[in-house]
Amino acid sequence: MFEYRYINPMSASEFSRERVYAILRTIPSGKVITYGQLAKLAGNPRAARAVGLYMRTNPDAPHTPCHRVVATDGSLHGYSGPGGIQEKKQLLIREGVTFTSKRADKVDLAQSGFLSNSQNK
Repeated sequence: MFEYRYINPMSASEFSRERVYAILRTIPSGKVITYGQLAKLAGNPRAARAVGLYMRTNPDAPHTPCHRVVATDGSLHGYSGPGGIQEKKQLLIREGVTFTSKRADKVDLAQSGFLSNSQNK
């Protein structure tokens, strides 16, 4: 059983799995964040792959909503829960996440991104 321990996402001083999960828990339903954005917020902008590993080994889904993390271009990658990528997409649709009209397999980050483009730089 996963033991939940509250960590204020802004109080941790260095990049860690716990900090990544704490920040991810602040992403509201209907919004997504990219692996790179989450890594940057957690203190290491070069740790997007580590964030991917943390999502893949998330012991506390759906409380820690790893399905809300997408690639930089809005595409869906890796979902270790039952149903794979298609289930990830269905979860996001049920939450109200908008997908692009050109490619229905990509999230419209302008509409459903947690951070604005200016915050991503």
